[in-house]
Amino acid sequence: MTAIATLALGLGLFAAEPVAPATHSVVIDHPSGRVDARYGGSIVVEHKQVGAVAPPGRAGTLRCAWTARLSVDRVATTASAGSASRSFVTKPVLNGSRPGWCNRTAIDQEVAARLPDTGVHLADAARADQPVLRAEVDRLHGPA
Repeated sequence: MTAIATLALGLGLFAAEPVAPATHSVVIDHPSGRVDARYGGSIVVEHKQVGAVAPPGRAGTLRCAWTARLSVDRVATTASAGSASRSFVTKPVLNGSRPGWCNRTAIDQEVAARLPDTGVHLADAARADQPVLRAEVDRLHGPA
């Protein structure tokens, strides 16, 4: 019975993400040896309620502005068992606006329809992270 409740709770948490999490791996050659970097990314949607509800007979200005960003976690291991980890959030990958109150379910569905695969954005984030990763490995083992 506990396993069923735990499974249901886990599925509920997974369903809250508009797009399935993505993974990406990169191998970097460094003078100290091979560096394996694993990236995991998930979409995070920020909501902002703007405008106001108007009295009857007047047009309201209530809108929900939203922004979707990629939240990235990187774990890198070096040949000498050193590790460097980093978490960061990318610039917005999508944004939009909907009339009325913020309906998170509808916005998540829109994000999922407009952004079916986060792999491309995660690969871009990994490419942009390479100089930072190299600098961290240099600090661990010394520059070339």
